[in-house]
Amino acid sequence: MKYIRRFFRHIREGFIGVGRHFGNALSAASAVTITLLLVGVFAVFAVNLAFLTQEIEQSISLVALIDYDVVDPSRITSMKGNIEAIDGVDHVVYRTKEEEFDFYIKEYGDSDVVEFTELYRSDNPFHDTFLIYAVDGTNMESIKNTVSAMNGIESVRDGGSNTYTLINILHTTRYVGAIVVLALIALAIYLIYNTIKITIATRKDEIWIMRNVGAKNGYIRAPFLVEGIIIGIFGSLLPIAAIIYGYYKLYNITGGVLAGVIKLVPFMPFIAYIALGLLAVGVLVGFLGSYISVCKYLRLTR
Repeated sequence: MKYIRRFFRHIREGFIGVGRHFGNALSAASAVTITLLLVGVFAVFAVNLAFLTQEIEQSISLVALIDYDVVDPSRITSMKGNIEAIDGVDHVVYRTKEEEFDFYIKEYGDSDVVEFTELYRSDNPFHDTFLIYAVDGTNMESIKNTVSAMNGIESVRDGGSNTYTLINILHTTRYVGAIVVLALIALAIYLIYNTIKITIATRKDEIWIMRNVGAKNGYIRAPFLVEGIIIGIFGSLLPIAAIIYGYYKLYNITGGVLAGVIKLVPFMPFIAYIALGLLAVGVLVGFLGSYISVCKYLRLTR
């Protein structure tokens, strides 16, 4: 019971401290707001960029040509199952040689080419094929080697070195986006820490008096930590509202597709995760900023 009362006392004192030093708290909350707004905007951009690159990567497929003498449907079904069981394969699509013929005409033929190509329909030169989609583009080369060694597969086409160059570019793009967001979070922690440090520095006499009357370090530190958390929460509210409203308008105006081709991450639950993430970062940096600053004046190590 004593610890529960002490817990609520620290919370009450934290709110009182914010009200008593409202100017300093507002300054710190403003720093939280500005930095978290930047973090939020870049996080939305980075996640959508990762979503786009992953969609492009997952649309890339290996084309496995089935031998002409493989015509038994049960064997084809068995081969398809064996390929799907390979580690890293997401799914496999079977296309008959007739479907391959129609696909070729649709994708690559103008009227003259179609008329000429149709002459070969009765003696269709295409193979039945498996279109193999990988969970991750980095697995494509190993999947190709495994499928190429299977009985009944004539060859596997992967688009050549350009395909793997594209996959590397897509992966690099995602990593760069994640690094930028993490760097912004680190910058946010640094800026907010310095702002809160200045706020607490103005109250070092208050800390000194509390120590001299016998208050323990934990008792002194607790209200300041609560203040830091409150500052983090209030500082994150405006960025959260701005990101939710801005992304909602963008998603509705564009119908979830930019420039007719670039898909946006669906509004929900994505925006809820972003909002919770910003709130968590706000609380974390407020807590850490207060903790590090108070420990400095209590001459404690972190």
